[in-house]
Amino acid sequence: MSANLRAVAATCCYQVVDQGKSLSDVLPKAQLQFDHPADKSLLQEICFGVLRHLPLLDFVCQQLMAKPLIKQLRPLQFLIYVGIYQLKFLRIPDHAAVGETVEAARYLKGQSMTKLINGVLRSVQRKPELFDVSQAPLPVQTNHPSWLVNSLQQAYPQQWQQILAANQQKAPLWLRVNVQRCSVEQFCQALTAEAIEFSQPEPGLPQAILLAQATDVVLLPGYLDGWFAVQDLAAQYAALFLAPENDERILDACCAPGGKTGHILEIAPQAQVLALDKDAKRLDRVRDNLTRLGHQAEIKAADAATPRQWWDGQPFDRILLDVPCSATGVIRRHPDIRWLRKAADIQALATLQQQILIQIWPLLKPGGTLLYATCSVLPAENHQQISQFLAHHPDAEAVALGAGINDSQMQILPGEQQADGFFYAKLSKKANG
Repeated sequence: MSANLRAVAATCCYQVVDQGKSLSDVLPKAQLQFDHPADKSLLQEICFGVLRHLPLLDFVCQQLMAKPLIKQLRPLQFLIYVGIYQLKFLRIPDHAAVGETVEAARYLKGQSMTKLINGVLRSVQRKPELFDVSQAPLPVQTNHPSWLVNSLQQAYPQQWQQILAANQQKAPLWLRVNVQRCSVEQFCQALTAEAIEFSQPEPGLPQAILLAQATDVVLLPGYLDGWFAVQDLAAQYAALFLAPENDERILDACCAPGGKTGHILEIAPQAQVLALDKDAKRLDRVRDNLTRLGHQAEIKAADAATPRQWWDGQPFDRILLDVPCSATGVIRRHPDIRWLRKAADIQALATLQQQILIQIWPLLKPGGTLLYATCSVLPAENHQQISQFLAHHPDAEAVALGAGINDSQMQILPGEQQADGFFYAKLSKKANG
C-alpha cells in the first residue's frame, strides 16, 4: 500500500505532540515517501498548519465528539485535526478534503472510525460557528500553551498579543549575500534577471535580502557557487556585533548549523575560527554550508560546557556564544516548539546557559569580546541571565553592541523588522581584570 499523504501528516503530528519528537526530524523523513514536490510541500503545509492551530482544532473537536480518541486511536484523532485544518485553512475543495481524509483512516487501521470521521468533518462544513473562539480560553484564542501565554503576559504586558500573533504567521525567507563570492549588486541583478521579487528593507544589514515569496533555495541563482546563505535577519546581527577581524582567534560555540560561522568568515576571511558543537551529526551540515560558501574553519564536536576536555589553552580574541535555549523566538518558523517545550524546561535551560557562560568566560583574552545570543524572548534566558553573570564576575563589563547601536543588549521580538525573535548581549573582559 503506497503512502497516503493525510495519514502521513496525522502520524507526523502525533509523533510531535504525543511522543515529543521534533518536526525537524520527523517531517524530512516523512517527505521521502513522496516523489512529487507538490506532495512534499502539501505535507509540510498540513503539518505546520495543524501544529500552528492545534488548540483551535481541538476546540472544534470537543464540540462535536463526546470524548477524544485515546491510546492506539490517537493517530486518528490527529487525522481529524488534519481534516478540519484543510476545511478551514486550505483551498482544497471540501469534498476532496473530506473524502481523502476519510480514506486516510484506512491507512491508519481506522476502518471502524471512518463513519465518525466523516460525520465530524461534515458537521464542520455545515457549522462555521464552531470556530467562534470569542468566549474560549486564551490558549485557544491564541493557539499557544497556557504557560507560554502567561510568561509572555508577565514579560511583555504591552506586547504579548503582538508576539503571539507574529508566531502564527509564516516565516519569510531571508538570504545573506556572501560578499566573498558575489557582490550584493551582482546578486540582486541575478534575481531581477530571473524575475524573482525581493527587497532590502534593513539598511544596517546591506547583505540581507528578503524574498517576496518562499522558494526552493537550491534553484536560486548562484546557489552551487556559494553566492548566498539562508539566514534570518535577526541572526545576521550576530557577526556584525561580534565584529571579527582578520588574524584573530575566534570561537563560535554551539555553532550548528553554521550560518553565523560563515558570516564571521565573510567579514574576516583570515580569522582563525574554531566552530564547536556537541552534536556531531549537526556538524555535517556546518561542513556542507562552509564548503559551499568557500570558507574554512576548524570544526570540532565537543561540549561548550566542559572546555577542559577540548580547549588547547590558547585564549580567544572573540567568542560567539549562541547558547541552547527555549527557541521561543522562532515559533513561527518551528510551530512544534510550543508543544515540545514545557514550563519546567525554562529553568533547566537557564541553568545550562549560566554554566556554559561561566565555563567559557576564562577562554577569553583580557580585552576580548564575548557576544551572548539566544533565539528566545524569555527574560530568564536573556536579560536576567546577563545581569546574574555580571553580578558575579567583576572582570566582565557590558559594552555597546556596535553597528550604530549604543546599548549593550538588544531584544528583537518575533515579527519586528520581519525578523525572528532574538537576544544579544555584548561583554568585554577588563584588561586589568
